[in-house]
Amino acid sequence: MQEHGQDLGHEPPAHSRKALFALTLGALGVVYGDIGTSPLYAFHDALAQATKTGASEGDVMGVLSLALWSLIVIVTLKYVFFLMRADNNGEGGVLSLMALASRATGGKWVVVVVLGAAGAALFYGDAIITPALSVLSAVEGLKTVPAVADDMTLTVILTTTLAILAGLFVIQARGTAKVARLFGPVCILWFVTIGGLGLWHVIQVPEVVWALSPTKAFWLLEHRGFGSLAILGAVFLTVTGAEALIADMGHFGRKPIQLGWVTFVWPTLTLNYLGQGALALATMRAHQAAGTPFTNDPWFFLMAPEAMRAPLVVLAGIATVIASQAVITGAFSLTQQAVALGLVPRLTIRQTSADQIGQIYIPVVNWMVFAGVVLLVMAFQTSESMAAAYGIAVTGTMVVTSCLAYIVAWKLWKWNPWATALLFIPFLTVDLIFFGANILRVVDGGWVPLLVAAIAGTVMYTWTRGRRVALQKNSEQGVPMDTLAASMAARPPTLVDGVAVFLTQNPEVAPGALLHNLKHNKALHRSNVLLSVTTEPRPHVPPEERLCVSPINDRFSRASLRYGYMDAVDVPKDLSANDPVFSKRGGASFFVGRNAIRRASTPSLPKWMMLLFSFLYRNAADPTAYFCIPPNRVVELGTQIEL
Repeated sequence: MQEHGQDLGHEPPAHSRKALFALTLGALGVVYGDIGTSPLYAFHDALAQATKTGASEGDVMGVLSLALWSLIVIVTLKYVFFLMRADNNGEGGVLSLMALASRATGGKWVVVVVLGAAGAALFYGDAIITPALSVLSAVEGLKTVPAVADDMTLTVILTTTLAILAGLFVIQARGTAKVARLFGPVCILWFVTIGGLGLWHVIQVPEVVWALSPTKAFWLLEHRGFGSLAILGAVFLTVTGAEALIADMGHFGRKPIQLGWVTFVWPTLTLNYLGQGALALATMRAHQAAGTPFTNDPWFFLMAPEAMRAPLVVLAGIATVIASQAVITGAFSLTQQAVALGLVPRLTIRQTSADQIGQIYIPVVNWMVFAGVVLLVMAFQTSESMAAAYGIAVTGTMVVTSCLAYIVAWKLWKWNPWATALLFIPFLTVDLIFFGANILRVVDGGWVPLLVAAIAGTVMYTWTRGRRVALQKNSEQGVPMDTLAASMAARPPTLVDGVAVFLTQNPEVAPGALLHNLKHNKALHRSNVLLSVTTEPRPHVPPEERLCVSPINDRFSRASLRYGYMDAVDVPKDLSANDPVFSKRGGASFFVGRNAIRRASTPSLPKWMMLLFSFLYRNAADPTAYFCIPPNRVVELGTQIEL
């Protein structure tokens, strides 16, 4: 089976040792920020589920074992060693998998688009929760610093959290390329610190290493019965951020991410969780000896001596900001891909770095995520309350990822479907168990990511269906381009010099802008091009392969510009670079149709969907700006479409 995967997968060029080290360092600062800050709250929240009915040493070891084996099975085996093979020319993530699966099925399987849209929608829930939970949990660490503990009221904690988050979202417009250079070194310090603290406590309670035995996890599941589902839902917090490993493949490559995980991140996370478990065991034994009740404390911060606790809180705050930055950047990248793939309307996308094409800023996404983050912080107020909202979005995305990866392995890599199913069933079973465990926490806050995903999913469905219906109506009501071209050749109107480019989605039908130009201006350019801009299900299309021109007659021709979903769109530049006709003095004139959506007497869409689609259409980004067309070369002509 591996032979097929190797033939079709994308293998990045071999790195020199220096380049590999640099890429691995960069990956540490971006890829692992989310999963690297999970120790702040994951073990504490999981143990909290066990202590609701009283915890024993077996519960501590069982929770710890579940956490460690989640890292082994889900992150190491599934993501690092398997799913990282399912890349789309080096790009990863749920939409890249959707593009691969769509290509493998010829775009005929609706389930592929549904799964991709669902995964993308769930990611937005994750993007809202991650900054709120991680930063709030770090700020709460101030309560463990004796010098300021008495001053850390709920109001102070919330105000500090919101101030940090506000600063983080404000700087997005200016770009983070310069600051990002510090992410790698800071994250190295973070992982060394948490690993060192963990090792110190493991040495004091060495028997905690028996948690590496899966029998401890099975004991907990058997002992707790149905109640273990709540613990499982909380344990899953240890692997939140695993999606970033494949989503950021295009930036760093497969080998640096795998190397960083296996040699550095995974060992330090394991040591830290073992250290928290060791501290919990030692504390539990002390309470038992004193005859006092055991309480679930913030184990992460208590691992540090009091003198080191304040610096640890500061370092944790910086690490959570880095983790939040990675998720925000991921939301921008995912939205850019969704726009290119036609899942959402065009949005204003600004490049914030002249050197790094991946450094972008999308204002509407930035401020919508910030609004959601603020609402979450004010509504839940504590990280323990908010933790219940976290797992559903991530587990749902993982289920989607497993399903899409199965389709890719079966249809694209041509693996045997039954043998492939045997390989995927264990992964999918684990995903579904964790998803089911988190569903039980819907009432406690799990409804938040589901609501966000439902809103995002509704927007995607409405936009894709509305566009499809509008294109169909335009084709039914339009004039075939071949017929119009023949008519113009037989009875030519007044001709003017120059090249006219008519942007259209369907070059087989005469664009409304062309018909209106003929009707009102009574003129036709000597050369007319019907241009369609399409996005292919691959991240990049080489510049020399982008333009395809086919003549209709002496006056008309069809042209297609093809982009990958990660390519920067620049229509005038790519036209001029590939065809000398478009690089003449003065350049071409671009005709753009401004359609007004109206409700038909026999509507094709429900009223609510019609209103939402009309709103999305009106507020989509200006196509001339999106296609990088100079405003002084654009002619806009309005038409109406009844849906």
